[in-house]
Amino acid sequence: MMVSPTLDHVEYHFQSVIMNNVELSDRPSSPVISLPIQGMNCAGCVGRVEAALGKVEGVDSVSVNLATERAQIRAHRNVDKMALVQAVEKAGYHVPAQVIELEVQGMNCASCVGRVEKALLTVPGVAEASVNLATERATVRGVAESGLLIEAVAAAGYKARSVDTTSQAMDEAGERRDAEQSRLKRDFILALVLALPVFVLEMGSHLIPGMHQWIDAAIGMQQSWYLQFVLTLAVLAIPGRRFYQQGFPALFRLAPDMNSLVAVGTLAAFGYSVVATFAPSLLPSGTVNVYYEAAAVIVALILMGRYLEARAKGRTTQAIKRLVGLQAKVAHVQRDGRTIDIPISDVVVGDIVEVRPGQRVPVDGAVIEGSSFVDESMITGEPIPVEKAPGSKVVGGTVNQQGALTFRATAVGADTMLAQIIRMVEQAQGAKLPIQAVVDKVTLWFVPAVMLAALLTFLVWLIFGPSPALTFALVNAVAVLIIACPCAMGLATPTSIMVGTGRGAEMGVLFRQGEALQQLKDVKVIAVDKTGTLTQGRPALTDLGIAEGFDRTDALAKVAAVESRSEHPIARAIVEAARNENLEVPVASGFQSVSGIGVYADVEGVRVQIGAARYMRDLGLDIEAFAPTAQLLAGQGKSPLYAAIDGRLAAIIAVADPIKPSTPAAIQALHQLGLKVVMVTGDNTQTAQAIAKQLGIDDVVAEVLPEGKVEAVRHLKDIYGTLAFVGDGINDAPALAEADIGMAIGTGTDIAMESADVVLMSGDMQGVPRAIALSHATIRNIHQNLFWAFAYNTALIPVAAGILYPAWGILLSPIFAAGAMALSSVFVLGNALRLRQFQVSETRAQQA
Repeated sequence: MMVSPTLDHVEYHFQSVIMNNVELSDRPSSPVISLPIQGMNCAGCVGRVEAALGKVEGVDSVSVNLATERAQIRAHRNVDKMALVQAVEKAGYHVPAQVIELEVQGMNCASCVGRVEKALLTVPGVAEASVNLATERATVRGVAESGLLIEAVAAAGYKARSVDTTSQAMDEAGERRDAEQSRLKRDFILALVLALPVFVLEMGSHLIPGMHQWIDAAIGMQQSWYLQFVLTLAVLAIPGRRFYQQGFPALFRLAPDMNSLVAVGTLAAFGYSVVATFAPSLLPSGTVNVYYEAAAVIVALILMGRYLEARAKGRTTQAIKRLVGLQAKVAHVQRDGRTIDIPISDVVVGDIVEVRPGQRVPVDGAVIEGSSFVDESMITGEPIPVEKAPGSKVVGGTVNQQGALTFRATAVGADTMLAQIIRMVEQAQGAKLPIQAVVDKVTLWFVPAVMLAALLTFLVWLIFGPSPALTFALVNAVAVLIIACPCAMGLATPTSIMVGTGRGAEMGVLFRQGEALQQLKDVKVIAVDKTGTLTQGRPALTDLGIAEGFDRTDALAKVAAVESRSEHPIARAIVEAARNENLEVPVASGFQSVSGIGVYADVEGVRVQIGAARYMRDLGLDIEAFAPTAQLLAGQGKSPLYAAIDGRLAAIIAVADPIKPSTPAAIQALHQLGLKVVMVTGDNTQTAQAIAKQLGIDDVVAEVLPEGKVEAVRHLKDIYGTLAFVGDGINDAPALAEADIGMAIGTGTDIAMESADVVLMSGDMQGVPRAIALSHATIRNIHQNLFWAFAYNTALIPVAAGILYPAWGILLSPIFAAGAMALSSVFVLGNALRLRQFQVSETRAQQA
């Protein structure tokens, strides 16, 4: 990622995607710029903004509208838009930055990435530009116009278009990639068919003894060269033309790329061979040789590498393709008293939608009729279907099982959870990790350095090499040009990110920020909220002890009858427990609350009283019979309640927020990763300590308010180091933002939590060790790719230059150089694709 150095003094708080914030009219003179402005709240603000903008050079007039929060600026066409932004910022207001995504075509190596980023940063108003070779996309932040960005990319020698995220546009983009893959396959096969005869004619004697003598006798060596010339010219002009059409323009712009290396190398070999064939007298004695086979086979091998690379790239985006494939095509919607089938793009919020057994849920909604089980594994990563009934939420893309459901649409189009997941995965896949910064600096100058190395190789061999020096100089210089592989360096990081984040999405782990993928591996401590994270997040009846002489079912029904008249969460938990046991809850009358320590009512002719120990003592009842149970509950952090029926102590009750079944295993997995786990909660210390002891949590920070959690996070970072905070994303938002990595428990209703870096769709703590293990695996994979890419180029470029020749007489043929270069990118992509096989069971093996 590159950042404009001219913006260091302008503070930007980039929002989420705000498209087309700056609009420019089509008038040829004095165009009108529409600029959004935040922070204005009175007429005085309007005057201050107008005055600030009016001072910018090139501005003719300014009109600021407080209601629309926009400034209409009539200015000269060459007005500095960043000067406008800076003027607003200095006046104390804020211009929200837009985020524009472009699809960039024609990039083939890491050097291309650097040049496109550099070109984008020349556009006025661009604050930050990030280009991803694997996704072939550019992300631009600032207040620039998309048209100017596309023009800048075109001036750098590439093609760009705005990214369209509609389903149809994504299908069209997929078709374009498939078409390019088909063209590469066709060109490779054609180049192979044409290059094989050339290779056999020139190198056949190395494969079949006596081949040269047979060729001399059959057609003559000169005629063989003529035939090789024709075939090689066909290879270079037809399947290989792409290298020259892109490589030489880049070279003439003094911005050479991988195409330039191939173009110069193959044309040098071909040109030398043409001179040897048609004007041999121009060459020194003993140097009349042809290298048609080198030029032809190099083109064929590099096309093979490009084709394999395109196939592998396609597989890296399969996670996105699978997510897009989850979308239903049509919806059964009730309109005008009948059910009709319409495209999901026509569904609007409020529509009544029917889902039949076995069908995908088309959009997000709330069930109003019917019951069924829905397979949400593609969203949450959890294989067990979830029961749905009236009031339940359903998510578009999930699969209905046996029953029929009718629901009201609550989110459609880009607002559905599936659309947000796709957007999150795309953003994470397009992110640049901090580890990429060094690579970007190297690769920007890599191709020019290789061309310089090839020139030096040619000169050294020409001046100091043995006879025929010109032949040695040409062959080794071409080998240096061909062996260099900037693509491997450009693909090393983004392909691993794409596959890793895609695999995370399949496991229910969504990386909203790609940087979190790298930072997670350095985490030392996990700070965890209790309610909704370690626990279910809602009270439930956990214990019910019955006194001798009472029936459990009857006692629970009578207690639930009284509590049904209360709105207290504890009361609702008791009533829900009775209903879950299919008990018939009788009607209570005369309900009263007693000074905040209890309640009572009459049920089926008897008085039922429920409250704390103090209430029972006030009633003159002895609770010692339940003393052992009460002590046990207190040790678990639970405060017991008691029930008296008809003047006798009948039951001891405990209502608590139960621990999620998956939490103990998740805590154990984190400990196996060598991490400390700290609970940060607003609950009382006794309850928090009891749960921590039960789960084996290392430390507890209790009785803190949401703002106090921020201070707790800071303190824990000072003690332990890099910290990840796990919360439910609602009252934990400040702590999530303060942590080095914020991880939000997402259950479908809070998928768009802006404070978190990672969203755990499974709704439990199991996603935390999964995410950390995946981080270790992905970063290790990136290190392997980078090692290969740099070691490959560092080791083989000197070999291609002939460094081994003085000692061992070893030279690297340009043909082998082409094969090695083609396979280098394929190796990097293949290694990244191994992450698709990453399994949760690997957690223990991923320890740092």
